[in-house]
Amino acid sequence: MPKLSIIVPCYFNEANIPVTGSELIANEALFPPDVEFEYVFVDDGSTDGTIAALHQLREQYPDRVRVVELVANVGSYNAIVAGMEQATGDCQALLTADLQDPPALLAQMYAYWQQSIWLVVGNRQERPERGVARLLARTFHFLMRRFALPNVPAGEFDYVLFDRRISQQVVQLPERNSNVFYLMLWLGYPYVNLPYVRRPRQIGHSRWTVAKKVKLFIDSFVSFSFLPIRLISATGFVLGFLALLYGVYIIGLRLLGTQEPAGWSSLMVVVLFVSAFQMLALGVIGEYVWRGLDAARNRPLYTAKKVSASQSPTT
Repeated sequence: MPKLSIIVPCYFNEANIPVTGSELIANEALFPPDVEFEYVFVDDGSTDGTIAALHQLREQYPDRVRVVELVANVGSYNAIVAGMEQATGDCQALLTADLQDPPALLAQMYAYWQQSIWLVVGNRQERPERGVARLLARTFHFLMRRFALPNVPAGEFDYVLFDRRISQQVVQLPERNSNVFYLMLWLGYPYVNLPYVRRPRQIGHSRWTVAKKVKLFIDSFVSFSFLPIRLISATGFVLGFLALLYGVYIIGLRLLGTQEPAGWSSLMVVVLFVSAFQMLALGVIGEYVWRGLDAARNRPLYTAKKVSASQSPTT
């Protein structure tokens, strides 16, 4: 009997949990009758009533709900890794707790997995954001496709179903400050792309702040691309070449006895420009260095306070 584990990271989702649980249970009717379900809810350090709501859901469905409580908030992607380590299904799926990603699509994704396709990606066709937020999101996605991971699907995605073997391989890559979805693509397995339209959030508001989005972009790009380092090298080469030309020009004027150009202001502009570039370059290099230091410490991605496993109907 195949088993599907659905991993749901939760952060301040107290009001969403009852609705999400009910819809997931109702969604089981779309699957073949021999499929066994496991729901792994990971509380990512919420301080509202999310944990209580999760345990209440587990009391309703003790044979299929597993609750993982993390000691502190470690970020959505680390919470997902915690769920992947606890999941026991033959295939696994990642789903948001606010139900913006339609659970009904899981049945189609599962059908592809049955055809031995290990990775199935739900691909957003529309974004709820407008204006600058949408422009930044598209720019982020374009840069990732163009300079980091060419096999990223055309639209944004964070809704996937994958084989247990992919889960095990990702868990064995305990990368800090990375992107678990891009790690799956980086493994290189062929995947099927299913377009869908994300639903608007009905309950509560997103905790996905601008600062978290900026960190996600830097984490994702730095984890999968060395382009910033190469741009620094190229810019340094161009500046050095221009300085060489200017030096030859000044020497030529002196040899010819021509008055050299005076210009304190222009000199200061050059000095300030080069200094600003040097500080920027140090910042970019620092992004790589501190991530290397953070990885070298080899600290765990998360600390679990309690794991409430699902109970077999026979126990």
